[in-house]
Amino acid sequence: MTFKTLDDLNDITGKRVLVRVDLNVPVKDGKVTDATRIERVAPTILELSKKGAKVVLLAHFGRPKGEVVADQSLAQIVPAVKDVLGQPVAVGVDCIGDKAKAAIDALKDGGILLLENTRFHKGEEKNDPAFTKALAANGDIYVNDAFSAAHRAHASTEGLAHLLPAYAGRTMQAELEALEKGLGNPKRPVVAIVGGAKVSTKIDLLMNLVKKVDALVIGGGMANTFLAARGTNVGKSLCEHDLADTAKQIMIEAATAGCAIILPEDGVIAREFKAGADNETVAIDAIPADAMVLDVGPKSVEAVNAWISRASTLVWNGPLGAFEIAPFDAATVAAAKHAAARTKEGVLISVAGGGDTVAALNHAGVADDFTYVSTAGGAFLEWMEGKPLPGVDVLQQK
Repeated sequence: MTFKTLDDLNDITGKRVLVRVDLNVPVKDGKVTDATRIERVAPTILELSKKGAKVVLLAHFGRPKGEVVADQSLAQIVPAVKDVLGQPVAVGVDCIGDKAKAAIDALKDGGILLLENTRFHKGEEKNDPAFTKALAANGDIYVNDAFSAAHRAHASTEGLAHLLPAYAGRTMQAELEALEKGLGNPKRPVVAIVGGAKVSTKIDLLMNLVKKVDALVIGGGMANTFLAARGTNVGKSLCEHDLADTAKQIMIEAATAGCAIILPEDGVIAREFKAGADNETVAIDAIPADAMVLDVGPKSVEAVNAWISRASTLVWNGPLGAFEIAPFDAATVAAAKHAAARTKEGVLISVAGGGDTVAALNHAGVADDFTYVSTAGGAFLEWMEGKPLPGVDVLQQK
């Protein structure tokens, strides 16, 4: 991938730089409860500010569906943005038109302005040319630092790049470089760990991965679907029995591509799904009819860690078990710590993403030790599925 970055921006003093950021952060009682996404875009904002640009932030919040919805105003995000940046942040009451222009004109060089929710206009999600043109009228340069919204062809994520000189921000740059190392042009062997509850949500992902990786570790509830398709009795475990043929097809595709499928050898079972529930470890072909598998067992962890030790690149999406409740977090934590240790040794490139994955790595205390942890959610998943990302494709130099 070739795309322009902030390194390609020279004298931008006084230039109006429209920066698409993702500020769709969790809010409770009017306060931001997790500022991670704000922290991710801070380097881009502060670098542009330091270079004397008029930094104009474009973002969405929630799903107002083209209507002005008071509790989805970006004004409530401003205190958290100020805290993270350590600088004043002006607020715009709209993102286009005379009010937006007046707010931008009032900015001093190096000043930062957050315009109102782009999704208050129907033209945003429709990528409407007239709305895109109205956005572009208030900028000289466009910087996209919202990889997490790059799977949407919206006016502020894709349309603007056709009308203004377009660049990748530092978070977008880091994400794209990490993803290129993960699957685009990876150092082999490549191992992927895919967990989570259901195969149905990750069919495209699995079909794409078996053609690109050397080994695919399947964990979580979705492993039960593969085990059942193979003829294993999984008791009362979460299992999509109707997807047996799909699971078989994925295993056939893997065999054709030379990709090893790694399924659990043993499981931690319980009769009820709650913290501290009575549990035991059994061989995967000895699951009682009245029990459910809530985590993979120690033999399985040993096998997963052996593959991690063999790998030069690891891509991870989804936990190995019900990591939210002890003791069913053991396998995920053990594998995560092993991957982190290999990464710190400099022998493994580890790229992880997806909401549950980020939470699991934070739970294991190793998120900072991975090469890259994406907070992008849907965009990260669609990249893993091999689907085009409009907000990324438009930045690439032809």
